[in-house]
Amino acid sequence: MSLRRHRQVVVWSSSPGRPGALGFTRAPRSVRIRWFFRTGGLLAVIGLLRVAAAVLPRWRLLLSGVVLTGAGLILRSGPYSVVMLPGMVLMAAAAFTQTWPEEVRTRRRALERELAAYCTPAQRRDLEATLDRYPDSATRELRDILAGQEVAAGRGRAG
Repeated sequence: MSLRRHRQVVVWSSSPGRPGALGFTRAPRSVRIRWFFRTGGLLAVIGLLRVAAAVLPRWRLLLSGVVLTGAGLILRSGPYSVVMLPGMVLMAAAAFTQTWPEEVRTRRRALERELAAYCTPAQRRDLEATLDRYPDSATRELRDILAGQEVAAGRGRAG
């Protein structure tokens, strides 16, 4: 392998720039196509991340709804097409299911653990008396947790 010298053709012109050039350069077509696919791929990934964030808390309902609806569509000519209706209901229920972010769930679990320590009726009365000093808007979550624990323990108030 050896290096060869190449001759360069020099064309002298009175106009500035390359001969035949219009004064602006355009990116080659392959570069524009690659940029288009990169941008499109990035937008698709961002869209999929948003969809995944919305679907993850509801995946059980959505999966069962999609399976039942798909089975109903496949078997729509027979008597098994009835399974399509529950599938559609499950998918609609998944759309209306309220989900909490992970931070809120972990905070609520920590509050439930702390409030579970107040197990005797005297401790509960003292805690409720303390909560009564504050506005309901500030203590609503604590009162909901306490009421849920009362019902779970079978001590729910009848009335």
